[in-house]
Amino acid sequence: MTDGTALGDAESESAAELQASIRTDIPHSARMYDYYLGGRTNYRPDREAADEVATVFPGVFVTALENRDFMHRATRVLARSYGIRQWLDIGTGIPTSPNLHEVAQSVAEDARVVYVDYDPIVLNYARALLRSTPAGRTAYVEADATDPEAILADQTLAATLDLSRPVALSLNALLHFIPDDRDPYGIVSRLMAALPSGSALAISHCTPDFDPEAWAEVVGVYRSSGTPAQVRTRKEVERFFEGFDLIEPGIVVGHRWRPEETDRVETPLVSDAEVSLWVGVAIKP
Repeated sequence: MTDGTALGDAESESAAELQASIRTDIPHSARMYDYYLGGRTNYRPDREAADEVATVFPGVFVTALENRDFMHRATRVLARSYGIRQWLDIGTGIPTSPNLHEVAQSVAEDARVVYVDYDPIVLNYARALLRSTPAGRTAYVEADATDPEAILADQTLAATLDLSRPVALSLNALLHFIPDDRDPYGIVSRLMAALPSGSALAISHCTPDFDPEAWAEVVGVYRSSGTPAQVRTRKEVERFFEGFDLIEPGIVVGHRWRPEETDRVETPLVSDAEVSLWVGVAIKP
């Protein structure tokens, strides 16, 4: 028989260890993104670094909002028009409702979603990601995005997703935190190789194409705070989709991808330069 007191003490110790591992004295990219979105899960160092980014690139708040909206639209389109019922979302970040599973399950109650991140900050909020419709499932896997084999071998993933059936690999605002020396193209290739025909790849990626000088400074802010970063051109983003069939409208600036699918009440006019985000969705033949 389980000792409830001992179990409670163990859970408390685990929570205390997790909390102790979260540094609040230095900026963190997930909390900076939360700040861009108007969230409250951030601290002074995060806000100061985010404000430094905004000083050199004021459009960063627009970029974050458009990235979020693209994720919602892409998820909805894949569920409605392509029959996707399974998602593997890597680089989950701090939960902000509606999360991917909420959007997917609003279209298909039986949708299954596995979130992946390797960050104690996200782990601290993971329970918010595990709320599912009775017919669907959600799960959280703690793994590093640069180790696709570990992600694919995880038992939680295997218990949640059927990799013999189509899966949407969602990489939103992740790959610009994986520099070339970490082999981002190889990572995407190895992940997609494990998924069957009919699977999907959805990517959003910051770009310097519209303001190279400002984005060089943005990258500098992240690197100085300890976060590796590398923004990429449209041509470089296209490489991630080689071998897959892009769905209309192809690779475009974030707000131009199926704007009619938005669930936002207000959609203010923004410029390509303000968004500075290449996005695309493709199907594996």
